[in-house]
Amino acid sequence: MSPAEWAMLGALSVLWGGSFFFVAIALRDLPPITLALLRVGFAALALNLLMRTMGMKVPGNLWLWRDFLVMGSLNLAIPFALIAWGQTHIDSALASIFNAATPFSTAIVAHFLTHDERMRPNRLAGVSIAFTGVLLIVGVDALNGLEIRLGGELAVWGATWSYGLAGIFGRRFSSRDYRRIGVNPLIAAAGQMTGATLMMAPFALVIEHPWTGPLSSWETGAAIAGMSLLSTALASILYFRILASAGATNSLLVTLLMPVTAMILGVTVLGERLDLRHFAGFALLIAGLVAVDGRIVSARHRISRSSIGLQRQGKSDAD
Repeated sequence: MSPAEWAMLGALSVLWGGSFFFVAIALRDLPPITLALLRVGFAALALNLLMRTMGMKVPGNLWLWRDFLVMGSLNLAIPFALIAWGQTHIDSALASIFNAATPFSTAIVAHFLTHDERMRPNRLAGVSIAFTGVLLIVGVDALNGLEIRLGGELAVWGATWSYGLAGIFGRRFSSRDYRRIGVNPLIAAAGQMTGATLMMAPFALVIEHPWTGPLSSWETGAAIAGMSLLSTALASILYFRILASAGATNSLLVTLLMPVTAMILGVTVLGERLDLRHFAGFALLIAGLVAVDGRIVSARHRISRSSIGLQRQGKSDAD
């Protein structure tokens, strides 16, 4: 990737990593589905206003809006609700570690749902290592009973499988048909954000009756603004730009960087604490994802082959 793409990737990791902090603050006053609805709703409003200012509009094709609804559900509505509910039972730092399993889940989903991303030996080894890391993070205490903490952990991990499905489905947004009708990163982000809002609104209103709750504090309002405008609206534009220029595999590297921001904020500001097994599990998770990605291993093989070639050339010249 170019320096500009690495800069966007780093910025995206900070924005998405900070969302776990914002969610932890807002959950003090709001139920999880309502929180997720407000997050995508304000982000959709901001992105649509930005499009209007720039003279853009979302095409009215029915098939495009069908895809926006599906993508909004898989990439926003379902995972945001699961993560918010999960964070009612586990700390934000721990939630971010589980979220780092997204490439692991995506690799498994891609094996069964695509023809060009089958499980190669390096991916199989990486998935096994990453799964061991997830089990270590969950801990043996969870085997003693289905406690509510385990439910929160599984909810956040479940969000990664929804992200995996979204990654497979979202590949169509870089196709020729979408480019032909002018779907750029801003339109794609606004479209899926609007679709997610339309999908989530009935569930929040029927299940949680948000109008019956107490008035939110200014901290909650600030957290909603931060997660909507920064961690969702701006982050979505960056994500689609990275997806278009660097590809899906490179864009998934952000999940390895996100926990750093989330853990720093969780430990220093929220007073959260992580056990040694969480860091050990996270290390295994990263090792597994590096193996799944395969680029470091391939680079070492190329360097090794180049070295052997140079040695043979040197012997040949000496002879």
